[in-house]
Parts: sequence; C-alpha cells; structure tokens
Amino acid sequence: MCLRYTFIIVILFLSCAIKPPKESGPFKTSDLVELIKLDPSFKLDIRYASTNNFVGKPVYSESRAFLQRPAAEELVKVNQELHSLGYGLLIFDGYRPWSVTKLFWNITHGKQRKFVADPRKGSRHNRGCAVDLSMFDLSTGKEIEMPGTYDEMSERSYPYYKGGTEQQRKMRDLLRKYMEGHHFSVFEYEWWHFDYKDWKSYGIQDIPFSEIK
Repeated sequence: MCLRYTFIIVILFLSCAIKPPKESGPFKTSDLVELIKLDPSFKLDIRYASTNNFVGKPVYSESRAFLQRPAAEELVKVNQELHSLGYGLLIFDGYRPWSVTKLFWNITHGKQRKFVADPRKGSRHNRGCAVDLSMFDLSTGKEIEMPGTYDEMSERSYPYYKGGTEQQRKMRDLLRKYMEGHHFSVFEYEWWHFDYKDWKSYGIQDIPFSEIK
C-alpha cells in the first residue's frame, strides 16, 4: 500500500513539473500573429525547426514565427526602415512554447544557463514578446556578419562585445539602434534577442504552432 501511494505521489510530482508556472493576472488577451502574414519580406531562418541549432535536432514541427500583434506591427516598421538602407530582417525565432524553454534548460548547465530562460519563471519568448533576429543584404540575400553567430554561448554574443571586426560591430549596433527605436530592448547576453516593451502584460503560453490561428 505504501509503495502504491509513493508511486502516485511521484507521478503527480512529475506531472506538475512539466506544466508552466502559475501566474497572477490579469493579462492582455493573446493575439499571436504570423510575421510573414504581416510582411512577406521578412526572411525566415527558423533554426529550431532544423538540426542547425544548439540542441542538434528539430524542436519545432513547423518553420514559422509569431509575435503578439503590437510587437509584430513594430517589427514590420523596423523591417521597412532597414529596407531603405539595403537590409532586411532575418528572423530566427519568435513565440516559443514553454515546453521548449524547459527542454533548453534541461540540456544546458553551468555558465550556459545565462543564455536560456529558467522555466520556473518562463521566458519572454513564451509570452510572444521576444524575437531573435539579424539582418540580411537585400541585394544578395546573404546574412550580415556579426561579431558572433546566433545561439553562440560565448562572450561574442554579448551586445557590448568589443571583438570581431569594426564592420561586424557596426552592423550589430545598427540593428540594435533600429530595434530600440521601436520599443524593443536587447538582452544583456545576446545581441540577437530583443524584448518588446509590454512583455509583462502577456501570460506564459505553451500552445504548439499548429493551434495558432
């Protein structure tokens, strides 16, 4: 009998451990929109739908990117402004289901964890208010070189990293300038990660892309 109840308790614990954290609202109603439906000129490189990521396998079943509508509309403005300079936005990731955030936490350790969100608190990606991106050259379609590569877990990823070439730092800072001009702020450890100003107004979500209308 004792073993039976112990087994039940363990199952309940594991069940709770894989659920998003409970939050106190109220929160704004989620309105996730697909970025390329607002602006088809966004270029997508959704790494987590491929093997080209730090996990080494796909964690998304679909190569799509979403943001809460106000954030998405501001990102469209950034993209259009960069077009006048000959660049476009290259999107790596937007809304991220909470279960993926938990996976990232589970497979990273030590200093690597500064680059991933603690699932006990949730991620701004889980709220649909964070975007990972870079730029590409409109004339060639090639990704613009930055001091570090996307998802690189090293000091080269820091927004204030002083290494790399002068041109790489110039491009990184140009991206940041235009993003900050539209209510996004850069994450302290990742030049590519930007949070929309109203991220606290939205709750954590764990819905798959296929269920987003």
